[in-house]
Amino acid sequence: MQNNRSVVLDTETTGMPVGDGHRIIEIGCIELVGRRMTGRNFHVYLQPDRESDEGAIGVHGITDEFLVGKPRFAEVADEFFEYIQGARLIIHNAAFDVGFINNEFALLGQSDRADISQHCEVLDTLLMARERHPGQRNSLDALCKRYGVDNSGRELHGALLDSELLADVFLAMTGGQTSLSLAGSDGEGEGQSSQGSEIRRLVGRQPGRIITASASELEAHVARLEAVAKSTGGPALWQQLLQAN
Repeated sequence: MQNNRSVVLDTETTGMPVGDGHRIIEIGCIELVGRRMTGRNFHVYLQPDRESDEGAIGVHGITDEFLVGKPRFAEVADEFFEYIQGARLIIHNAAFDVGFINNEFALLGQSDRADISQHCEVLDTLLMARERHPGQRNSLDALCKRYGVDNSGRELHGALLDSELLADVFLAMTGGQTSLSLAGSDGEGEGQSSQGSEIRRLVGRQPGRIITASASELEAHVARLEAVAKSTGGPALWQQLLQAN
């Protein structure tokens, strides 16, 4: 497997559980190479050939009318499988999404693909969060708040939006690296954070005068590094760089 390539993945469905005949209606994936978003994402809405439960629509807002004319899973199955094959899948509450994905392949009679854990490494960020923060709320919203990830635009669940948020949360949980993009300056990838553009804009500025930090600011900086180390279970990236030097 390509251990340096990860795919942050989320799905939305007609309801639950999968055993009651519910289907996937949206798949959203964010590609990470190393620890950077590439902009090479995968996103599709799907026609499930059944109605969605009212409760599910209340969560994601995807109506049956909206899905009319969208492709069926069979039409995207090969492209989707090739996209995720060999990658490390990063999923919040992985059992839910993996169960639905396996079911979709099984319904197509593709038994060789009906267990994606045989083709991908699966990392469950919910289990990871529970180990790091026992006894606390570990929903995606709770983790966004804990790690300072802006989720103010998340009024409803959405597979691509939730994958973007989870990518930022995962990077923060595992070392504090934010979502730097590998995409070129000619354009942003689908669903890509604007951070890459902002970084390029700031880098292009001419250097100004140097302002030395005060004693109180240095103390606050040290306190912040200690807080990061406590939340991630290890020294912050800045501390690692200092120790390396």
